[in-house]
This record gives sequence, C-alpha cells and structure tokens, in this order.
Amino acid sequence: MENKKLREKSRRAFIKSTGMLAAGALIAPSVLSAAGRAVAKTPAVVGGAPVRTKAWPTWPIWNKETDEKLVVDDLRSGVWSRASLVTQFEQEWASYVGTKRCLSVVNGTNALIASLLQMGIGGGDEVIVPPYTFIATVAAVLATGAMPVFVDTDVSTWQIDASKIEAKITSKTRAIIPVHILGLPADMVTIMAIAKKHDLVVIEDACQAHGAEIGGRRVGSFGHAGCFSFQNSKNLAIGEGGAINSDDEKFMDKCYSYHNYGNPYGSVVGQVSAGTLIPGTKLRLTEYQAAIGLGQLKRLAVETDKRNVNAAYLRSRISKIPGVIPYHLYDNVTKAAFHLFPFRYDKSGFKGLPRATFIKAMEAEGIPCSEGYSPLNKMPYLQQAFESKNYRKMYTAAELDINTFNERNVCPLNDKLCNEEAIWFYQSMLLADKPDMDDIVNAIEKIHANADRLNKKI
Repeated sequence: MENKKLREKSRRAFIKSTGMLAAGALIAPSVLSAAGRAVAKTPAVVGGAPVRTKAWPTWPIWNKETDEKLVVDDLRSGVWSRASLVTQFEQEWASYVGTKRCLSVVNGTNALIASLLQMGIGGGDEVIVPPYTFIATVAAVLATGAMPVFVDTDVSTWQIDASKIEAKITSKTRAIIPVHILGLPADMVTIMAIAKKHDLVVIEDACQAHGAEIGGRRVGSFGHAGCFSFQNSKNLAIGEGGAINSDDEKFMDKCYSYHNYGNPYGSVVGQVSAGTLIPGTKLRLTEYQAAIGLGQLKRLAVETDKRNVNAAYLRSRISKIPGVIPYHLYDNVTKAAFHLFPFRYDKSGFKGLPRATFIKAMEAEGIPCSEGYSPLNKMPYLQQAFESKNYRKMYTAAELDINTFNERNVCPLNDKLCNEEAIWFYQSMLLADKPDMDDIVNAIEKIHANADRLNKKI
C-alpha cells in the first residue's frame, strides 16, 4: 500500500513536470520566466526585439522577363498616343470584368466624373455616397455640380449601409455611387433593387476592387457603369490610369466622345464635318501605359487568389484575439480583392490601450499598418464648394448652409469607425506567405499580452 502511494506521488510529479514542459512548448515565442511562469517578451516599441525584421513584398511588381518587351517595343516604335495597345487593353479589361465595353481614361477620378456627366448628372441633382471612401468619390460628384448625400457605414462590412439608403432618397436624388472600399464588395443586389424601384443611376466605384466577385460575377458589372483606378498602389498598377466599364453601348459612345474632346464617335454623330458635337475634354490613355497594364493583367487573377487565401487565414487567427473584430463579407460575396485588409480595434480588449499606441507598437514590431480614412462628410472641402460661385448660382442659401448640411448628413457609426476603430494592413503584405501572416498575428498577440505595460510606458 505504501509503495502504491509512493508510485502515485511519483507519477503525479512526473505529469506535473512534463506537463509544464509541454505547456511551455505550446507557448508562442513570447515566453519566459525563471519561475516557470509564461510572460510576454518586451515589446519592440519599448526596447525589445521586434517580431519581424524581414522586408515585406514590394509593390508594384515588375517582371523584366514577362513585362518589359511590350513596353520597350512601344517606346522604340514612337507610337505613344492612343492606338492598338490601348484598344487591346480595353478589350481584355472588359472581358475580365465581364462587360461589353471598356474605355480607358487617365485615372479613376475622371472615370467617375465622365460617367456621372454622361449619365446626365449635374447641378441640382443629389448623389448618394458613402462617407467611408477616398476623396475622389465625392470630388467627382462636386465636379459635376451635384450635391453629395452621405449614408452611414455598415461597420461590419465597411461598406455603405444599403438598409439606410432609401431614407435618404428625395425627389432630387438621381444616382447612387456604391464604393467597394478596401476591395470588399458592397451589397449590390440590394442597391440595384433600390435603384430600380426609384429609377436611379448606379455607378460602381470599383477603384479598389479589381477582381472582387459577388455570386461569381465581378464587381464593376452590376451598375449602369463601373469605374476602376490603375494608380500605383492599386491591385492592377499602371502608375496612373482608369477605366469605365458598361454594357450600355450609347453611354459608352458618349464617354468615348467626351474623353476625346467631344468629337464624333459611334452613335455620337452629326452632320458631315460638323466638328465637335458635345462638351468634352482630353482623357486619353497612352500606349505605353496600356503596355504596362497588359503585363500586370496577366498576374492579377493569381495575385487576387493569393490575397484571398492569406486574408482568410489571417482573419481566422486574429478573430480569436480579444479586441480584434475582423471584416465581414456579405453572404453572396464569392471573392474579395483585398486592396486593404481591415479590422476594427476595440481598445477595451487591450486594457484601454489607445489605437495610436497600438499602431505605433505594431510598426515597431515590423508590421506596417494604418488607421485609414477620416470622415469625408466632415471635411472643409464641402464648405469651400458650397461657397463657390457655381454652387451659389445652382442652389439656395438654405441648401448650402453647412450647418444644416451637416445635420442632414450625420454618420455616427462611420465617425466611430474612423476616429476609434479602423486599422488596415496593405494589399502587398497579403502577397507574402503563410508564415508571414503568422508574424502579424504574433505581433498583435505580443501587444495584447503587454497592453498594461504599454499603457504605462507610452
């Protein structure tokens, strides 16, 4: 009996000692304690070693072997203004998006402006927009003389809240610009149903959403027009450039005419030698830009798939960390573009650690990130536009009163998202490998474990 007790005591001691070792083996590299108790390593922001020193993938990507010949051949040819390469790029981009037509232009901003103008949007009209987007979306509305009307954000998806759109529709509403911001698709099925019910134009701002899909159909093909940007940071990078996609042949003919000074094109015709037919401007893409775009387009599908795989893995891991609220995709989204990888930061899960301190600590760990956009409905440019000569001629003093405008366009959920919660990772980071995603997770976990310490020291 005594020997049995001794054996049991020895067995428990062994289990305890080996159990401690096993537990230690499972603790992430943030371990250590002379007393055998796990404690987080010192954060890099206060003098510790960073989680990561390895460089992230650079952007844009240039492959000399596959990309250079077409560009160099064009430069040597001297055919630099719009010609066959631009036409080829437009045909391939139309096919990729899934529309009948594509028109390339100098940038995404002018793609939006041209689309609005050729849809007949102008002074006295109202255009529904989200407050969580890049300034170009609203700048395009103002460029036409129309009035932006802001609808609050669905913070779970980071998109315009489609359930709140109808409450903002008036007799002056002419269009909706849903923005697939961050490369995450907006609720296009609901938005298109609302637009049909109220006879509104829908222009998709897909400038960050190359290759994103809803039900297997690519964004930019749902609305009356879809607009894209090929600026240097975008998932298809040309440096500068943009595109308008649509199935509406007459609309696309008008856009083509507009982008070439308003000269005749397709169904935009007049008497022989009549000259310029509609007010227009010059937005033509160059041949060497198209050559760059054709090279980038070859890799887009593979890169998009890789971003989606890494984003799904990263999301699954960070969703388990208290205070981290990852993005949500609408149920019918079959693919996102992930121009940015977003999550909401709840400082209460990090012992009250301010978002700015979290970002500073992450960057010290070798993980670049950003707090993202400021509320677009609260910036000084709106008052400046309302005080301009043209707006004062098109609208009443009451319509241009900035205080009244602000009251009509409050977006409290978006304010909280912008001012307290939003954090982004960049699309090029998602072109790294699975262990690199683990670095991101380890950095967040390290900061989470040291939140009290960071609160006291920073």
